[in-house]
Amino acid sequence: MSPPVLVTGAAGFIGAAVALRLLERGERVVGLDNLNSYYSPELKRARLERIAAAGGDWVFAQLDLEYASACAELFKAHQPRAVVHLAAQAGVRYSIENPSAYIRSNLDGFGNVLEGCRHLGIEHLVYASSSSVYGGNRKMPFSEQHAVNHPVSLYAATKKANELMAHTYSHLYGLPATGLRFFTVYGPWGRPDMAPILFAKAILVGKPIKVFNQGQMQRDFTYIDDIVEGVIRCLYKPATADPGFDPLNPNPATAAVPHRLFNIGNSQPTALLRFIELLEDALGAEAMKDFQPMQPGDVVATAADTSALEAWIGFRPSTPLELGLQRFAEWVKQHAHLLS
Repeated sequence: MSPPVLVTGAAGFIGAAVALRLLERGERVVGLDNLNSYYSPELKRARLERIAAAGGDWVFAQLDLEYASACAELFKAHQPRAVVHLAAQAGVRYSIENPSAYIRSNLDGFGNVLEGCRHLGIEHLVYASSSSVYGGNRKMPFSEQHAVNHPVSLYAATKKANELMAHTYSHLYGLPATGLRFFTVYGPWGRPDMAPILFAKAILVGKPIKVFNQGQMQRDFTYIDDIVEGVIRCLYKPATADPGFDPLNPNPATAAVPHRLFNIGNSQPTALLRFIELLEDALGAEAMKDFQPMQPGDVVATAADTSALEAWIGFRPSTPLELGLQRFAEWVKQHAHLLS
């Protein structure tokens, strides 16, 4: 049998969706997650049940990547040929309250994954970065060729660190690695700590929603199916060295080693108030808005330039927000019991 693909963060929003798609393709999949209580473990277990019910060659391991010996044992036991690394301590605002969780998970944990990949000679590592790495940048749309030297949250700093760590392993050990900078992912089975579900839950029960920066925000909302498609296509096209890389004029998106970085977003930045209007339409209910000041760690706007991604894999996200929110609203109404 072909060796499996390891998906870390497999009980998470994106991880569960990627695991399902890989199983649909006939892959053997090993899923890993620590099922922590950052948000409802019940939702995470429901995602895992959905994966198991889909059938296919699926194995799940509950462990914490910050424990080096346990991580090494998992790699040794399952001998994956490729890794999709999506496990991380998520959330920009929580990184202000609990920075040590981000150090352990996003730095120590990622280092242990890199070590597992190195010792097994993994064919390809695809890992989650984030649009948050652009930090204080104001030039729109964000391009992989822009410098990312001004993070405004520890979460963003750990994601930039992941990119640097992966590049170094590509340089030292020849590990093919691709980092994907996700832009505000939404959709069914999403994270209940993010605005779409927070807003939807409040709207449905008639409670006010907190609208930060007085509503003067823009986000490049990207539907989950588009994210998964991009991850899968990148997985099957391992990173290669850029033959045109010029060390005298280095391109931040590529390298003289097999490491690549890509934005993956819808390239249609939407004003937050417009997003709320579309969500109200999808839910058939009106929102009560509680306007709040800008929060520490937040950025005013995000917008993805995905031309490099499209050139690499022949795909760019394109699901209209109206369609994605209709699907999302239907799911929220059916699964409200999981969204505590």
